[in-house]
Amino acid sequence: MTAPIETTGAAARTQPEAVLKGVEGKRIEGRSLGRIALLRFRRDKVAVAGAIVVILLIAVAALSRPLQALLGLDPDSPNQSLIDPNTTLPKGDLGGMSGDHPLGVDPKFGRDLLARVLEGSWVSLIVAFGATVLSVAIGTVMGVIAGFYRGRVDAVISRLMDVFLAFPLLLFAIAISASLQGGAFGLTGLPLHLSVLIFVIGFFNWPYMGRIVRAQTLSLREREFVDAARGMGARGPFILFRELLPNLVGPIVVYSTLLIPSNILFEAALSFLGVGIQPPQASWGGMLNQAVKYYEVDPQYMLVPGLAIFVTVLAFNLLGDGLRDALDPRGGR
Repeated sequence: MTAPIETTGAAARTQPEAVLKGVEGKRIEGRSLGRIALLRFRRDKVAVAGAIVVILLIAVAALSRPLQALLGLDPDSPNQSLIDPNTTLPKGDLGGMSGDHPLGVDPKFGRDLLARVLEGSWVSLIVAFGATVLSVAIGTVMGVIAGFYRGRVDAVISRLMDVFLAFPLLLFAIAISASLQGGAFGLTGLPLHLSVLIFVIGFFNWPYMGRIVRAQTLSLREREFVDAARGMGARGPFILFRELLPNLVGPIVVYSTLLIPSNILFEAALSFLGVGIQPPQASWGGMLNQAVKYYEVDPQYMLVPGLAIFVTVLAFNLLGDGLRDALDPRGGR
């Protein structure tokens, strides 16, 4: 039997290996879920670039009218001196691009394309954001109720979602928009067109949000914090709005960000088909509609609004992908 090894006094006084050098006196702080998500998002350079572009687009749309006044631009002011009377095309190369008209002018009228793109930006974003808010509001309420109460309530709401998803949305939107062009609900002109587009796009797209929220709610309702709330005597409405909804913010924000670009495309499609925003009000889809007749001889006219739609949709998609990765607790980045 071996004798026990005695430790010397110097060895007993040495610090354990777990003590890290350089951290004495420093306060160790925990990271909240929001801060962790922010750090993940900042590491995604592509998503950050998308967020910067989105912020710039929103600022440009919000300041569209002041920017036009500052630059001396008018989206509806014709300039026949810039149009060749024989061909109705802009004079010069690249659609009439010049120092006064950096993006050129449109055929036949000679209106500045930069001014019309700026004017169309706030139209597209208002419709997209308004329709997204409507879809998210309806889809969240219906999805939470269906997922929490289950049973007959879930069956009825799920079948209602299936009915809405079975609608030929584009044809239905064309029919409603065309039938309300003259006036309705005391509205006429641009306010009517904006309201109709927001309603049509938002109201018939809520089942997509509803299904996502329902699936998340079905998972969350079995968690321990919901059982604890029930054990303390909490009723359904309290659990819905105080326990479940705060935990659904992440998926709702992510899907809302991804829903905005699809709504921008839908508005552009309806305006392109002639049942959305009506001339002379500028809109990106309406500009594409007018450019169809000239794309072979003046491709600049189609390129400008097409690039505006492409950049906007791409930026929102990159932002949505980055938010999804940042808010996913299982993400590895």
